[in-house]
Amino acid sequence: MAKYYDLERLGYGKNDVLLMVHADDAGLSCSENAATIEALETGIVNSFSIMVPCPWFLDMANFAKHHPQYDCGIHLTLTSEWKQYKFGPVLPYSEVPSLVDKQGFFHAKRELVKKFAKPQEVKKELKAQIDRALANGINPTHLDSHMYTLGLTKELLSVYRELGHEYQLPIFLSDQLLSEVGNPLSLQEGDNIVNAVHIGNLKAMESIGLDEWYTQQINNLKAGFNVILIHTAFDNMEMKQVCVDHPNFGSQWRQMDFDFFTDPNTAKLLKERNIKPITWREIQKITL
Repeated sequence: MAKYYDLERLGYGKNDVLLMVHADDAGLSCSENAATIEALETGIVNSFSIMVPCPWFLDMANFAKHHPQYDCGIHLTLTSEWKQYKFGPVLPYSEVPSLVDKQGFFHAKRELVKKFAKPQEVKKELKAQIDRALANGINPTHLDSHMYTLGLTKELLSVYRELGHEYQLPIFLSDQLLSEVGNPLSLQEGDNIVNAVHIGNLKAMESIGLDEWYTQQINNLKAGFNVILIHTAFDNMEMKQVCVDHPNFGSQWRQMDFDFFTDPNTAKLLKERNIKPITWREIQKITL
């Protein structure tokens, strides 16, 4: 069956606590890009991934091309969840009709992707996204899935695996995330999974605050490959309009992510706990 990555092959000990702080959604907006770049350059974010279909993709692609030292993945995208800010496929929507709504935008909810998306059209569109990233000078370190949509069904997960194999890139797999999207039994032999994934939640944000929640998570990290998934952006006018009526992963949330993971006290906490950074570029060495 699926197994955890053999990190001892990279020189780590079996009791080492390894952490990737990964920023999703680069390319979504100017605000998202600016905050992600600053978090990479001044904070402890050590991995990010780009949404190719979004309007600000080229800006972030240019950064990735000229800063290859940073871990950069392709955030394979099949949904457009915002109320008034929409985007659609890289391909003409006539070529992938099962992936779009009546206006030609990606479906707003994962459930609609699960209901309507045809796997062959999913693969066609996602190959186009990867190819566009490559054509713009990105040297990706991995593939991951926006809203973990590629984990919804065994068929979509098969497309995910096929893309990783065809492009010789590790894919972000998590039994935890598969369970959260309602597909817990679809892993198979040969799959490599991370040990644990940590994502903030709206209840914590509104009660103890994300700073305290992240601090608790860091203090309780276990040995192995841990991922904290964040979404860095500035709480400015642009991002407020993108996230209108969407407090979950909204503009305020994204500012909190930026603030916490660029705070020197957070870096100090990791050092005190002897938590070691790990990247997909390292993982490539034991998977390819």
